[in-house]
Amino acid sequence: MSFSTICLNKSLRLTVLTLAATLAGCSLNPFSGDEPSRATAPVVSSSQSQGGASASLEPGQSSASTQPTYSEPVLQPMGERVPLASGHPDEYVVKVGDTLWDIAGTFLKDPWYWPEIWYVNPDIENPHLIYPGDVLGLVYIDGQPRITNLRGSAYRMSPQARVTPLTESINSIPYEAVAAFLRSGKIVAKDEFEHLPYLVATRGDHLIASAGNDIYVRGLSDYVPGTRFNVVHIGDPLIDPDDNRLIGYQGLLVAEGTMRRGGDPATVSLTDTFQEAIPGDRLIPEVIDLPLNFFPRAPSSAIDGRILAVVDGVTQIAQYQVVVMNRGGNDGLAVGDVLSVFRSGEEVRDHIKGGKVRLPDEKAGTVMVFKTYDRISYGLVMEATQALHVLDAVRNPRR
Repeated sequence: MSFSTICLNKSLRLTVLTLAATLAGCSLNPFSGDEPSRATAPVVSSSQSQGGASASLEPGQSSASTQPTYSEPVLQPMGERVPLASGHPDEYVVKVGDTLWDIAGTFLKDPWYWPEIWYVNPDIENPHLIYPGDVLGLVYIDGQPRITNLRGSAYRMSPQARVTPLTESINSIPYEAVAAFLRSGKIVAKDEFEHLPYLVATRGDHLIASAGNDIYVRGLSDYVPGTRFNVVHIGDPLIDPDDNRLIGYQGLLVAEGTMRRGGDPATVSLTDTFQEAIPGDRLIPEVIDLPLNFFPRAPSSAIDGRILAVVDGVTQIAQYQVVVMNRGGNDGLAVGDVLSVFRSGEEVRDHIKGGKVRLPDEKAGTVMVFKTYDRISYGLVMEATQALHVLDAVRNPRR
């Protein structure tokens, strides 16, 4: 080995040690100062998605789309070291198409412990966001592993207008995976059902309506011409299996349209139809905001719930499908919370002592919450080691 190479290696070691010492003043979770609203990162509105379609649980409600601001929370010592992934790298260069879940899984055995070891670098613009080209590094401070942004990409500092995906911060979950939710995820809350506008008739001699037809709708006095709507056929009720209370109704997207004229009834022109629209179908404003930048984390409250439904109506649930769960904000769930899914143990016959015995529940997958309401929430299946089913249990993850 040459003398110049030895000197270079010593210089690199010194740089790493200096960096680790500098990081000792950095903070842990950049969102910890924003605890009342744990999903304050930029949101994607359904009106910006391809096709312009959306879903709605509680019309009129939407998430605040405010940028998170950097704060300097006090570092909380961990009682136990977070286990790292087998074969984890010391550095990782963020690529276009990466998600925070994928990156966390590159470094950690359990991605939801990311907030416990993430250090923001206050010298980097928007230190709480991660961009393609950023270099993330694993360092140790006081014997604990920490991940920090060693070098921000040139794109994040560029004063030019953002015109390519390279300049967008990475999402926590794949946007494509929730696109189906934006287009066809329809759960209508019980309290909202009676207040939704509804189709009373089709213009002309039509018993059913399709694309190109005008429909007459009651209950649109609060809307203006040009507003877009989804037409939804109300289907089966959603009953909470734990207390048998009605939570809401399954909804089937049948058409999309634009309000052309006000009044009572108002006139809506149908632009696309997937099934025929009939009198009694409800109209939901095409508005919903989904936060896509948030930290995966374990819930702050004890959660013990069930999967109520899957958005596309299948009975067996696999990775990247959207599920509805019977726990929500009232139970302490928030956007970014990660839950383990457990298959209910079968009841088998005891051939020795007789009778039947129920086998223990077995972990079968992982779900991340991306939209919450009072009594229910939507989650994306991040991992599925076996087929998941409606009524499978969802609980706090364990190490």
